[in-house]
Parts: sequence; C-alpha cells; structure tokens
Amino acid sequence: MEQNKKKLEFNIIKNDPTDGHKGYGIGSLSLENITPVMIDVDEGEVWIELQAMHARSKTERSVKYLKTLEELKEDYPIEDLKKYWIIWVAVDRKVEGPYYAGLGACELYINRPARRGFKSMPQHVNHMDKAMKGKIVVDSMDDKSRLALADFLQKHDEGMWERSSDELKQALS
Repeated sequence: MEQNKKKLEFNIIKNDPTDGHKGYGIGSLSLENITPVMIDVDEGEVWIELQAMHARSKTERSVKYLKTLEELKEDYPIEDLKKYWIIWVAVDRKVEGPYYAGLGACELYINRPARRGFKSMPQHVNHMDKAMKGKIVVDSMDDKSRLALADFLQKHDEGMWERSSDELKQALS
C-alpha cells in the first residue's frame, strides 16, 4: 500500500499557455512553477502541501482566520497556538535543468481546538510574488526552520539544489 502513494514533486514551468495567440489569457499569471512547502515549527516537520495554494491544506482546513495575531492570542489559549511556515518555492529551468529560483516564507498560526488562526494574506500574496520573481525572502524565519527547509530541498532533489543560486543556499544556511 505504501508503494502506491504518489510522490509529491515540485512543479516545473510548462510551455506558455498563451503561446501562438493574442486573445484570452494574455497578461494572466501562471502558478505552475510555484509549490507551497509547509513547516511545523515545533515538530520540525517539512512537507509539500499543494492544497495550501488555495488555503485548503490539511493544516488550514476548518479554521476561521482572525484579523490580527493579537486578537488570536488574546481570545484563545496561548498554549494551544501552533506556528507553521508556508514557504512559496518557485522553480525555474536553465539549460542544465530545473532549480529552486525563489523562496517566500510566510507565518501561519493555528489554534486547533478553537479552530481559529491567523495569517496575513497581503504577506502571502507579496511573498509568493517575490518568490516567482526569483527573490529570496526567508529572513524572518528562525534558524531551525531555515535549516530544516534547506535539508528538505536538498533531499528532495539534489540536482535542483546544486543548480540553485549561492544566494539561496546562503539564505538557508
């Protein structure tokens, strides 16, 4: 049964869907080269969570988001609050093959018993955009989470890691 599980892969840019015509879809944004990676800060677990692209990840399901983190901390027991990172990983391709091109890390807080949480949607949108443009935005991450992400990306595909920029590797070290 274990061997039937589908291995999750990073999305790699496909051909331009608007190639050859100038009509519908011109100027639209393609999310084919973005993959959300989640980190459970307490557990140090790292995994690809494709459903996070639409805020439907297993972690986020059935959670109502509050407007501020302060509101969440004030109104619900702090001991039940759990922190996660969603890292938007952009993949691009060069002649040698695919590589990790950009990273955008965003905080996510969930109080599972209360089914409440907090995430900054503007931060998620902006960091996803920066990752897609090849920027690396991981400076707000704690060292343990950055190292866990680096280890995950290396183990997931050593070749993609090797072809990635020195800036990306240094940002995660």
